[in-house]
Amino acid sequence: MLSPKVGVGVFVLNKEGKFVLGKRKGSHGHGTWALPGGHLEAGESFEDCAAREVLEETNLKIKNIRFLTATNDVMVAENKHYVTIWVACEMVDNQAVAENLEPEKCEVWEWVTWEELKRWAKLEVVERTDPGYRALFLPLLNIVAQRPDFKGDKRAQVCRTLEERFLVIERPAVKK
Repeated sequence: MLSPKVGVGVFVLNKEGKFVLGKRKGSHGHGTWALPGGHLEAGESFEDCAAREVLEETNLKIKNIRFLTATNDVMVAENKHYVTIWVACEMVDNQAVAENLEPEKCEVWEWVTWEELKRWAKLEVVERTDPGYRALFLPLLNIVAQRPDFKGDKRAQVCRTLEERFLVIERPAVKK
């Protein structure tokens, strides 16, 4: 197996608190659903990578990019290992529409809720024959599996406009 690479996955949120999810094609994870994102380039910040990848893939301009968590993603069948950095952000223009600028890599972009994502992750483990099942890209599944404290609820402090509707990472209190 090769040395781990660093990927960045981006929760691009709209004013309804939904985020954009695309169906992958032509690469590892073909046929699964994933967030916009990609490889971190040498010397690049997580925020710059997120903004670059989202613009390249969806033509959405983003702001208020915040770190959420990281996952360790070993893809045995593809002989790949990634550390995925997860960030959340807002769109600069809330009226903007996600365009499919890389049709060779993505079939379609759709806006989904955190509850839908959690349901699909549960079905991945329990019942793949459910009519509502969507295969999720391993790094996205790993948010649920590796970070059980990662929740979608009303206590979010990720981005200014997300405070009442989306993601939170609960960390245990530090004892002094």
